[in-house]
Amino acid sequence: MPSPSPIRILLQTTIPPIEDDWHVGRFSLLRGYLSGLTGEDGQPLCAVTARDRTAPGAPDPVLSTIDRSDFDELWLFAVDTGDGLTSEDCEAIGRFRESGRGLLVTRDHMDLGSSVCTLGGIGNAHYFHSVRPEPDPSRHVADDRETGYILWPNYHSGANGDFQTIAINDPPHLLLSDPWAADGLLHHLPAHPHEGAVGVPEGETSARVIATGVSQASGNRFNLAVAFEPSAKGGPALAESTFHHFADYNWDPAMGCPTFVSEKPGNALAASPEAQRSIRQYVRNLAVWLAGRSLEQDIRARSRG
Repeated sequence: MPSPSPIRILLQTTIPPIEDDWHVGRFSLLRGYLSGLTGEDGQPLCAVTARDRTAPGAPDPVLSTIDRSDFDELWLFAVDTGDGLTSEDCEAIGRFRESGRGLLVTRDHMDLGSSVCTLGGIGNAHYFHSVRPEPDPSRHVADDRETGYILWPNYHSGANGDFQTIAINDPPHLLLSDPWAADGLLHHLPAHPHEGAVGVPEGETSARVIATGVSQASGNRFNLAVAFEPSAKGGPALAESTFHHFADYNWDPAMGCPTFVSEKPGNALAASPEAQRSIRQYVRNLAVWLAGRSLEQDIRARSRG
C-alpha cells in the first residue's frame, strides 16, 4: 500500500518580515519539529512552508489565493495590530476551509491580531479590546497588571519559558491525547503573561471549548482553545488564545524575543521533560487532526512504537 503524501502545512504570520517583531522566523522550533515528524512508515509526516505576508494594505499573493493552493492546512499567527488581512485574503481563507481543509487561527493580548475579526467563522471565536470584546462585561478588566500598558484581555498563565497546567473539558478532545501519559491525556501548554480571549461564537453548533487555563494573577479561569469539528461549513479548525503556545521564545527563552518584550522569562519548561512532551504531542495531534486524517490511528501507531 503506498505511503500517504506528507501533510502540506503553511505557517503564516500577518505581518511583513520585520526583524524586531514576531515574524515567522520566531517560530523556527515549531517549523523544525513539524518538519522532523515521521509517519508509521518512517516517511516524513509533514511538508512545511513558513512565510510572512507581503506589505499590508494589498492582498497577499499566497493568502489571497490559498483556496487554489495545494496546502492541506493553514496555521495563521495573527501578530498584527489590526491591518494584517485584506478582504481578498479573508475570502480566500474562507473558501480554503469551506473546501474541507484545516485552519488554526491564533493571536495574543488586547488587540494584537484583531484582523482575524474580518475572517468570519473561526474569526468570530476571538475576542479583543476595541473590537468584539468578550460577551461577559465582568471580563473587561485587566488580569495581568505587571505590564500596565497591556489592557484586557490579558490573562496571566505564567512567565514566558514556563508552562501551565491545563484543565480538559469533558469529553476530552482527541487533540489532547497523549499515549505516554498515565491517563492518556496531555496536561501542559507553554505559559504566557498575557493571553488573549477565545470562546464559542453564538449559534455555532460545531464548536466547543476543549481546554481552559487559570490566571496566576487573579485565579480566574479562561479559555485556551476552541475546536471546530468538520461540518457542512468547512474543515476542522482551532481558535487559540495566544500564538505564544507555539513561539520559540516560549519553548526556549534563549532563542530571544523582540526588544519590546519586557517581562522576565522563566525556565520551568526546560526543566520538565513531561511538559515538553505534552506540548510536542499537542502539535503533532494538531497537524494530523487539521489534515482530516485519523488521529486515533496515529495515536495507536505511536503507542505501539
